[in-house]
Amino acid sequence: MLSFALLAAMAPPVCFAVAAVIAGRDPGARPRLALRAASVGTGAALVLAVAAAGLFAVAGPLSGPTPFGDRIGALVRLDLLSTVMLLLVTFLGAVIVRFSRNYLDGDPRQGAFVSGLCLTLAAVCALVIAGSLAVLVPAWIATSLALHRLLTFYPARRQAIAAARKKFMTARIGDVCLAAAAGLLIAAFGTADIAAILDAARTAGAPGSGATVTLAGYLIVLAAVLKSAQFPTHGWLLEVMETPTPVSALLHAGIINAGGFLVLRFADVMVLAAGALPVLALLGAATALIGTAVLTTQSSVKVSLGWSTVAQMGFMLLQCGLGAFPLALLHIVAHSLYKAHAFLSSGSAVDLARSRGRQMPQPAVRPAVFVPSLLLALGLTYAGAAAAGLTTGIGSGELALAAILVMAVATFLIRPAGMAMAGKATAGRVFAGMLLIAAAGLTLYLGLHTAMMALTDSAFPASAIPGPGDWALAAAVVLSFGAVTVLQICGLPTGDTPSLRRLRIHLANGFYANAWFDRLVGSYRLPGAAR
Repeated sequence: MLSFALLAAMAPPVCFAVAAVIAGRDPGARPRLALRAASVGTGAALVLAVAAAGLFAVAGPLSGPTPFGDRIGALVRLDLLSTVMLLLVTFLGAVIVRFSRNYLDGDPRQGAFVSGLCLTLAAVCALVIAGSLAVLVPAWIATSLALHRLLTFYPARRQAIAAARKKFMTARIGDVCLAAAAGLLIAAFGTADIAAILDAARTAGAPGSGATVTLAGYLIVLAAVLKSAQFPTHGWLLEVMETPTPVSALLHAGIINAGGFLVLRFADVMVLAAGALPVLALLGAATALIGTAVLTTQSSVKVSLGWSTVAQMGFMLLQCGLGAFPLALLHIVAHSLYKAHAFLSSGSAVDLARSRGRQMPQPAVRPAVFVPSLLLALGLTYAGAAAAGLTTGIGSGELALAAILVMAVATFLIRPAGMAMAGKATAGRVFAGMLLIAAAGLTLYLGLHTAMMALTDSAFPASAIPGPGDWALAAAVVLSFGAVTVLQICGLPTGDTPSLRRLRIHLANGFYANAWFDRLVGSYRLPGAAR
């Protein structure tokens, strides 16, 4: 069974790679061979990923010999994290490849695009099943290089080329960081086998190599931050809208999560790296807060989705930094599925909004409604958490995330609550309906939370006992998210004073971090770029 499971896990990247090679031989418009190869390859990859997941469910974490020898088997790891990510990537890959069949119908280079898409998916699959640093680092680099081909698919689109330039630079820095971290981990633990490194880190650590592991942890943080487009290196993510929609869907729904995956993969090492996780939490929280604030000023559907991804990636890394590893994995899955659907249906969303006509303005929210809405959200959240058994043994990180959840529920309830308190007609029924929706959403989320905690019972390290610094960090995060929640509810001040106008302009432009980055890389030319 071990051999079959590892072979099933190894097969999806091979299927995508074979499909990429075959599609590359038919690069023109409406390429029958390329489209057929892509359909068969993505379907086979998804079926084999499901088979690998089933074998994992029966046999548990696997790494070891295969019919091709012990060395090949050591390069693959099938555990909970790789199983979930492999299922996610192959499912999204099948959907996105199918979508691109119609989206690029008639494009003179449709076959080349399909080939690049399958090649990128092959690299991502290889990354998530890597059982050795000798596989993980090259797959990490290959994912970025394959994506670069897709970002520059239309060389005449100058904004896409500008985005690719910035992505290329940040990715190469991240590659160097990860390669250096891998070298330090091999020096500290005496092996490149990821399973052996994690087992040693969890049981006894690396005696006498604390500084080495700590430096490796900080390099992993830097690689993850650069991969997941954290502020202020996020600008390229907002500019890839010039690329075909399937590329945006694949990037925002899959590849951008690689930073979080990297931290989760080495979670046992990260808890040994003193201060690395708090730094990651601060960077993630800052990105989430800035992204959410800027999002309130955007009107373009795709740009709003881009800022949403920036904020969501920040929140995912915040969860990792607070030690909530199971919730970070749940966030990756939920956000990937949501964002893939959002991008692939973005054109329909615009048409739907236009068909509905101009919406009526929302009533202003009075400050007096804040407290009742927060109390109601707190009561709903606590009742749901108590029913799910999640109210005992929580640390500073879990408490901070619970407070953010309460604020999210309050944001959902506050406008119908204001309407009900104002005595508007039918407002009571609207509020009751929204209350039921909030309760149902909370029940679903807490149920998924409980299920993920049960599934990952031994997959990630337990949270450490929080100290004063952890509680201070949690308090700062909660207060910051509270301020942004108020901004989301009330919106920016509507006055016309010069200071307020400047604030709105600065916020809409993301405090010009992307412009500064443009100046930094403006003279840099991509390898092979046309003059």
